[in-house]
Amino acid sequence: MKIGKYSFGTGDRFGHQGEAQLRALIKAADAGIEVCPVWNKSNREHTYIHSKPTDTRVEADAAVKALGYSGEYYVDADHINLGNVQGFINASNFFTLDVANKIGTPSSPEQIDSFVASSKSYSGTLNIPGITEPFLVSDPQIVFIANKFLAAIAEAGKIYRFIKEQKGDDFVTEVSMDEVETPQTPVEMFFILKMIAEQGIPVQTIAPKFTGRFNKGVDYVGDVKQFALEFEEDVLVIDYAVKEFGLPENLKLSVHSGSDKFSIYPEIARVIKKYDKGIHVKTAGTTWLEEVIGLALAGGDALELAKQIYKSALERQEELCAPYADVIDIKQDKLPSSEEVDLWSSEKYANTLRHIPGHPDYNPNFRQLIHVGYKIAAEAGEKYIGLLEEHSELIGNCVEENLFDRHLKRLFNL
Repeated sequence: MKIGKYSFGTGDRFGHQGEAQLRALIKAADAGIEVCPVWNKSNREHTYIHSKPTDTRVEADAAVKALGYSGEYYVDADHINLGNVQGFINASNFFTLDVANKIGTPSSPEQIDSFVASSKSYSGTLNIPGITEPFLVSDPQIVFIANKFLAAIAEAGKIYRFIKEQKGDDFVTEVSMDEVETPQTPVEMFFILKMIAEQGIPVQTIAPKFTGRFNKGVDYVGDVKQFALEFEEDVLVIDYAVKEFGLPENLKLSVHSGSDKFSIYPEIARVIKKYDKGIHVKTAGTTWLEEVIGLALAGGDALELAKQIYKSALERQEELCAPYADVIDIKQDKLPSSEEVDLWSSEKYANTLRHIPGHPDYNPNFRQLIHVGYKIAAEAGEKYIGLLEEHSELIGNCVEENLFDRHLKRLFNL
């Protein structure tokens, strides 16, 4: 199974926005860019929502049928490991092998020595076509990289082979190591790809940790020029590693927490156009945020529920933020009180939450807190789902506009 050049992870917490998401991607195709939809949902999200991987498959299939979509599409077992992958086997055909928590796990001296010996030819001056300054690689550096990543990639190999035993070759493999504090350098990426090849993993997308902060639901925080340099070098390293190690020719970078990173979209667009390369961008919570915006705009009971979600999130902030500590950055003094929010109009609430940088009402701290508050909506159960269905047209328009106008148009210069 071979995924297309451009793909977009359309996360959907509550499984109601499949058609709206797909409409945005069809708009992109009508504008000249084929972008493959990948419905992604993690085990953590399923646990909070009390949904199952088969629900994501049902949503994707239903959206495709309803809109008469004839292109390729995928259902992603997002951030899975050996402990939870079994539940995703039947429903998914895209598997994100998350081995971030294995980075730094010791490998045996024999495994380290074997990898270092097989990497001797890359010690010294490593010239990557397209990169002006060659990388200087020392033997101790290779030992360090092996100690840091070899066990993690071995774990990826175990997960891949477990899936392959049950599905054959009927799936796409991504390797993910983004949820860590320290970014992987382009040199580390090169040797990681060597490890992946030695494990026999036909990886088609790889999600590294990039420089800067990729906070949930808000713009990139960091040096855009540094990101652009690193991203371009990673693209060139992948291109060289594909030829050097016999990896799949369509291997491409995957940007996790990729929604709303508007300041780096022009750089991503520039690099993939310059080298005619693909990209996978994974989003999740941006659709859930548009649901809350739609509820706020609907007014009445829907607005009151949106306000209650914020009030409860404010009270339970520590609990809700804990699983996302590395990817949110909320300034407490910038959060409005629940009493203040109770007085807001529909438009005030929506404008505060909607990601339009420069708008006088926009508050990224408010947005991040709502982002991690979907557990509260899940606890509301049928009340929340009923309001989604009652206001489906309004909410769907918000979702479609967000994905097409604020994401796809920026990513692909449409």
